[in-house]
Amino acid sequence: MHGVKLFTGAAVSVLLLALAGPTPALADTIEAALVRAYQNNPQLNAQRAQVRSTDENVPQALSGYRPKVSLTATGGYQYQDLQSGVGTNSVFGSRFPRSVGVTATQTLYNGNQTANRTRAAESQVSGAREALRSLDQTVLLQAATTYMDYLRDAATLEVQRSNVRVLEQTLKQTRDRFNVGEVTRTDVAQSEAQLAAGKTQALTAEANLTTTRANFRRIIGNEPTNLAPGSPVDRFLPPTLAASIELALIENPNVTASMYGIDVNYLQVKVAEGALLPTVSLQASATRADEQSLIQLRSYTASAIAQLSVPIYQGGGEYSLIRQSKENLAQQRLNLETTRDQARANVVQAWGQLQAAKAQVQSAQAQVTASEIALNGVREEAKAGQRTTLDVLNAQQALVNARVALVTAQHDRVVASYSVLSAVGRLSPQVLGLATTTYDPSVHYHQVRDSWAGVRTPDGR
Repeated sequence: MHGVKLFTGAAVSVLLLALAGPTPALADTIEAALVRAYQNNPQLNAQRAQVRSTDENVPQALSGYRPKVSLTATGGYQYQDLQSGVGTNSVFGSRFPRSVGVTATQTLYNGNQTANRTRAAESQVSGAREALRSLDQTVLLQAATTYMDYLRDAATLEVQRSNVRVLEQTLKQTRDRFNVGEVTRTDVAQSEAQLAAGKTQALTAEANLTTTRANFRRIIGNEPTNLAPGSPVDRFLPPTLAASIELALIENPNVTASMYGIDVNYLQVKVAEGALLPTVSLQASATRADEQSLIQLRSYTASAIAQLSVPIYQGGGEYSLIRQSKENLAQQRLNLETTRDQARANVVQAWGQLQAAKAQVQSAQAQVTASEIALNGVREEAKAGQRTTLDVLNAQQALVNARVALVTAQHDRVVASYSVLSAVGRLSPQVLGLATTTYDPSVHYHQVRDSWAGVRTPDGR
């Protein structure tokens, strides 16, 4: 029983040590795990590439302001034999006609379609950044959860292994007492059954730990070794539920992304309406032609033409597109209300889980303390013949269950605090103060926004 007591103190404090003092220098911390996930998670890196792709919508829209220039060239061989009538001289010969020309076209007005497309593209970029911020939070929450899952499952496995060692000792003592006639065969069978159940629980805990280790490797990027305890992030949370809800409706990335979606759809309506307005363009061209005929050796032509195009009727498709765009805008506005309701519900749920987890830690700690006292009492009473072997085994199992419940409650306490921080929209490296360079999507945006040419792809750094 003395060995069990020693393990009890280690098992139940494995997750709370971070609250009491500094972590060991060589231990892997939850903050370091979050940094690795933030830097190396493939899903997150793929989303960053998606944002960089969305950035290109802006220079594509801006290209509507810029001239379009094309160069044409022709060349070949031609033979001619010209006769103007009977008895007249004929003209014949071969030549090599060739020409080169350049044409520049500049749109002067197109119903503000270019301006609205540009603003829509910029809103798409802002929405993509919010989607990236949402995935940032998802990955960081997954990393924190997986980190705490491993601590929980490792502690649970150690509890179950300790229980098996105690049960093996109990079975040995019961067999010794049976050999001297102090207990019956039933007591031995009960001890054997409890030991078998304990081994099953230990194997289950080991399987759970193996699964958690695989998830740790997938999300965080390395094998878990020497993990330090995690700690809650309550210091970053708003003080009340009402404040948390208010903050979520402003900063939650899903809400802000939906707001930018409204902007995009509104501007799409304006683009569609622009198709009904006149278009004004200017075209300038210059051409040099050589040997176009037997009597024309060289010619130069140049022109500058302004063109006005007024759409009258184009089959009705443009009107349908306007109506469709307006319906999309109405749908996006309704989606924003749904997103806000969901954000509010997520905050309330996460906040409730956090408060419950705090209370569960205290209750589980009291349960462990009471179960230890009860087990000691039952064992002493069993020595005096006032308790049976089954009573001792039941008390031992109650203590094991209490320890597992405490470890689980400590896990839930930390994860719930991260969940609330994510629900309000503040689970980020900046808020957590992680020792990492944060990815700034605006760097790549400014690298490509005003680019007139080039196929090189900047990496955003």
